Amino acid sequence: MSIVVTAATGHLGRLVIESLLSADVPASEIAAAVRNKEKAADLAARGVELRLADYDRPETLAEAFRAGDRVLLISGSEVGRRVAQHTAVIDAARAAGVAQLAYTGVLGGPQADFELAAEHKVTEQAILASGLPYTFLRNGWYTENYTENLAPVLESGAVVANAGEGRIASAARADYAAAAAAVLTGDGHVGVAYELSGDAAWSFAEYAAELSRQTGRTITYTEVTPEERLKILTGAGVPEPVAAVFVGVDTAIGQGLLSRRTGDLGRLIGRPTTPLADSIAEALKG
Repeated sequence: MSIVVTAATGHLGRLVIESLLSADVPASEIAAAVRNKEKAADLAARGVELRLADYDRPETLAEAFRAGDRVLLISGSEVGRRVAQHTAVIDAARAAGVAQLAYTGVLGGPQADFELAAEHKVTEQAILASGLPYTFLRNGWYTENYTENLAPVLESGAVVANAGEGRIASAARADYAAAAAAVLTGDGHVGVAYELSGDAAWSFAEYAAELSRQTGRTITYTEVTPEERLKILTGAGVPEPVAAVFVGVDTAIGQGLLSRRTGDLGRLIGRPTTPLADSIAEALKG
């Protein structure tokens, strides 16, 4: 039996493997399921098993999972293609007879009413229909969605969004990774859906104020309409379908759909979630 992490060379996947190793899971009991083994050479050098698993090539998935494995299905990043990709993984996991399939969905699960959540909801239904022992990790927003690309904000002096006064209960990506590691190594998580979010919810105005405090610059929050936001994004070269997803997320934030705080994340990781200020400070160091 192995703990299998799909998309293991991605940001979240690598952090999950680090969390497993930090929890004293032997590297020989961890399998990194990847599209390109060369990109995971560093993991192999540490003793982690590499398995080929390309969501777009179902034939590669037949050998990716084995009976008794605990599998983390990290959702794909290509909006519009994820249902087919996830279904291929689910089918392979069922055929292999895995002991657990944990899936990284979205905060709110079936009640999440915005475009980005649609494929997550379909995936959860497919997992339920498969009969696989499951754990749903309904992740809230990653703070890094904002802090990883601070240059345009610092250059313009403005945080631009169509979210109104909506709040976001975000957490650091490492927090969500630690939660995934906890459900893959612990007992009592099968058949459970966790609503994962940060301990505190913040607004874009507060985000801009914290950026101002830490940088010594004047950063303001500029609220725009959804139509204006779409024009800004497409004008910056973002494809319109992708831009529409971003606009939809901001709208969901304005409606309070990403502000929910359940405490599930902190309980799973056994500590407070990473504060926004800490994530900003870490990003500014880079």
